[in-house]
Amino acid sequence: MKFTAAQIAGILEGEVDGDSDIEVSKLSKIEEGSEGSLTFLANPKYTPYIYTTQASITIVDKAFTAENPISTTLIRVEDAYKSFSKLLEYYNQVKLNKTGIEQPVFIAETAKYGENVYLGAFCYLGENVKIGDNVKIYPNVYIGDNVSIADNVIVFAGAKLYSETVIGKNSVIHSGVIVGADGFGFTPNEKGEYTKVPQTGNVVIGENVDIGAGTTIDRATLGSTVIKNGVKLDNQIQIAHNVEIGENTVIAAQTGIAGSTKIGKNCIFGGQVGIAGHITIGNNVRVQAQSGIGRNVKDNETLQGSPALNYGDYNKSYVHFKNLPKIIERFNTFEKNIKDE
Repeated sequence: MKFTAAQIAGILEGEVDGDSDIEVSKLSKIEEGSEGSLTFLANPKYTPYIYTTQASITIVDKAFTAENPISTTLIRVEDAYKSFSKLLEYYNQVKLNKTGIEQPVFIAETAKYGENVYLGAFCYLGENVKIGDNVKIYPNVYIGDNVSIADNVIVFAGAKLYSETVIGKNSVIHSGVIVGADGFGFTPNEKGEYTKVPQTGNVVIGENVDIGAGTTIDRATLGSTVIKNGVKLDNQIQIAHNVEIGENTVIAAQTGIAGSTKIGKNCIFGGQVGIAGHITIGNNVRVQAQSGIGRNVKDNETLQGSPALNYGDYNKSYVHFKNLPKIIERFNTFEKNIKDE
């Protein structure tokens, strides 16, 4: 796809400073720009590159003033970073704007789908599936019986949505995601053998949710595992049965959340955080990477460590952790001197 500077300026409500007919067909970093590419300048640290970049078009703030000659055509906007992000979103919409039903696919007779949908090759739609308008289902996706998918959802290749799953509008499910597999429920008998506890619930995913590649969300034992509106999940996260995650919470990769834990809204979790089951985490909680949470957490706490401590207490304690050998040596010397007296 090719776009002229004039077309891009129209999308961004910007002004062209240079050749309005010049075309681009790819994106680049400003320091790696080449002919036919589009880039942007937002961080002042990269300003020197605008005088050497070979990119055909560069998006800049309206306030930018060139101190040396430049060869790139400028598109001046109010905020270069936001405008470039807007353009990336527009580019993705154009690139992903597929429609129609490829072959072969399997669609159960009782399945229903809306207008302007895309069903990639080798998709499977089970009994009583309901798919809204403008939904895009990429190849090799499995959608089990009674799944409901609202408008404008994208499910990328190879994802698996088990039966009774509910997906809210404008959500994105990336490749390799598994939603609705059985929760990890087993009970021991008198012989020490484990018997599976049937997992009869489902998963309910809200609106505007992003779920990264390889993430797994287990169905509830009873009721629902719930991911509320606006939640953003990174790649390779494990969410166990009956977990509830509140609105607009963000969780980084390789985090694991054990069963029946409730997490509030507007929380941020770093990578590789481990969260025990049957606890409650409040709203606006911040957890640093690789922390372990084994207790209830109040609103607005910031935690670090394993087991996690208050962030400030952890940093104060760390000063002593790293000096512990010296402290022990001093203590032993003091103890020896006491005995010698």
